[in-house]
Amino acid sequence: MDVVATKVDRSRLPVWAAGVLTLVCGAILAFSGWSEWASRNAEMHNAEIDLGNLARSLTQHVEDTVELADSLLRGVVTALETDDGKPGAITRLQTILKSRKPGLGRIRGIFAYGENGDWLATTEDVTLTNYNNSDRDYFVHHRTSADRSLLIGRPVQSKSGGQWVITLSRRWNHADGRFGGVVLATIDVAYFAQYYRQFDVGPHGTISLMSRDGAVLADNAEPDPKSLGRPVDEAIPYHPASGVLSFRRSGEISGRIGFYQHAQRYPFLVLATRLEAEVLTSWRRGAFVRLAVLVSLVALVIAIGIFLVKQLLQRQQLASALAAKEENFRLLAEGSSDIVTRIELDECIGYVSPSTSRVLGWHPSQLLGKRAISGVNPLDRPQLQEILDQLRKGAADEARATYRMRRRDKSEIWVEATIRATRRPDGELDGFVAVTRDVTQQKTLQGRLETLAIEDGLTGLANRRRFDERLLEEWGRAYRERTSLALLMIDIDHFKAYNDTYGHPAGDECLHTVAGILADEAQRSSDLVARYGGEEFAILLPNTDAVGCARLGERIRRALHAAGLVHEHNVAGIVTASLGGAVCRPGFERSAGPASLIEAADRALYAAKDGGRDRLVMAGEVVDLPSSRAPATVPA
Repeated sequence: MDVVATKVDRSRLPVWAAGVLTLVCGAILAFSGWSEWASRNAEMHNAEIDLGNLARSLTQHVEDTVELADSLLRGVVTALETDDGKPGAITRLQTILKSRKPGLGRIRGIFAYGENGDWLATTEDVTLTNYNNSDRDYFVHHRTSADRSLLIGRPVQSKSGGQWVITLSRRWNHADGRFGGVVLATIDVAYFAQYYRQFDVGPHGTISLMSRDGAVLADNAEPDPKSLGRPVDEAIPYHPASGVLSFRRSGEISGRIGFYQHAQRYPFLVLATRLEAEVLTSWRRGAFVRLAVLVSLVALVIAIGIFLVKQLLQRQQLASALAAKEENFRLLAEGSSDIVTRIELDECIGYVSPSTSRVLGWHPSQLLGKRAISGVNPLDRPQLQEILDQLRKGAADEARATYRMRRRDKSEIWVEATIRATRRPDGELDGFVAVTRDVTQQKTLQGRLETLAIEDGLTGLANRRRFDERLLEEWGRAYRERTSLALLMIDIDHFKAYNDTYGHPAGDECLHTVAGILADEAQRSSDLVARYGGEEFAILLPNTDAVGCARLGERIRRALHAAGLVHEHNVAGIVTASLGGAVCRPGFERSAGPASLIEAADRALYAAKDGGRDRLVMAGEVVDLPSSRAPATVPA
């Protein structure tokens, strides 16, 4: 279940990568959007703060201006009421106002009117009798109202100069309390417009001086008779004393932000506004640049992400193909009777097929991580290590070896392994794969065949073929080392009669017994005892002289007597043998050869037979023949 879950998880890796990429890009865009929105709000908030500071400053300026005008009005009211009815009072007032004209500053003019609206005195150079202001709203207000507080009126067009002015007026009374007239101070609307234009509120920003009922007294635009004195579209609350407004005027595509500030001592306020589009111009420009950079970065991230996802898909496809190949390999490995082993670069086992349980008795999990040659017979390890070293060096890509391996039950088997180096796509060696099969039966059969080829099946001695091969080898060695080589030929006496009397099974047993005696007497490892043919045997004795050869022959003859094998057709009544020996020194007898040694020993054997059997004759000895024959010498 875990393997299946892992495969499913890996198959979803590109989807997860695409999801993560989408989340990252979405998070970047969301964070950037939030940051830009916060930056926009900060820009708007800073604009509100700037407008608030401006409105407060201009409100103080207006209050100072009105206070200056009001103090002048109070002085004129005091003068009129003090000198009311006194001769020359109006003339003195006119003189005072004329003298104050140069110091009025921001105040346009001072006017005094009688109870009928006639002009009594003014700072203007006009003919007083030509004007009457009884029709003005402020005059009607003061005439009908006993309130003597300062009245800030709506802008009117001056009768003396024609300009638009803001009126500030107070009522003055006769000594008996009756209405005596009005004292008026005027301020040019153009003065405020010019003054307000000094402050940067954007091309379409506005600064307006307004009465508390919302009528426009002055603004930073050119005086417009249609707007002066009329309420604005936006509703400005009377309380609190200041605040922020957000509104849209008809005909404008962008909303406005504004800040209003009420005067503390007089019934007016200042409203400063800016178009939101103008406030956000700089922010929009920066946001556009930042957005362009962000989009470029996100596009780069997306491009890299798409590339990585494609790589993941390709790797997944390659992994799937590799997994399919590995699965096929695993099926073949696990279904094969041979052991398939993956050997890592450190020569440890990384994988071994289940057939190891049947062949070696070890479970695959018990061999993982173990050295690959740890179970090899110590005598065969150098051979296998050399093969791995050659494959590692690149001297060959594949090699084959036959060696012994230890099973779990401590027994040994012969195995044949085909070892191949494996490489990564870049050509670097990444390990070895060995396919090993049990060849114990073949090895045993091969050994048996080799034994049959060189061993006599009946006696277990070397056969004629092995004797001939060994004779050539020993002859060459004796020739090189300048040593002697002896040959002893043995023939069982009257063996045909033994077979005829006791039968072939008994004959075979006799041959087997004689072979055992010969093998026991020829005790040196270099001696070779062979069945030469039929009942004839040969013993090859390297580095042996004539004395040694004769001594061995006599031991064999006595051993046969001691064995006491019954043979009623033999003179001695037991099995005996005739022996002929010959000795040669190949290094000194250059004209001789292996055949000459055999021939000499064979003549000596026949001489022993002719001499009555059951005896040893060495080549070159004088032999006593039976009485019917004369003594003879066996040729050397």
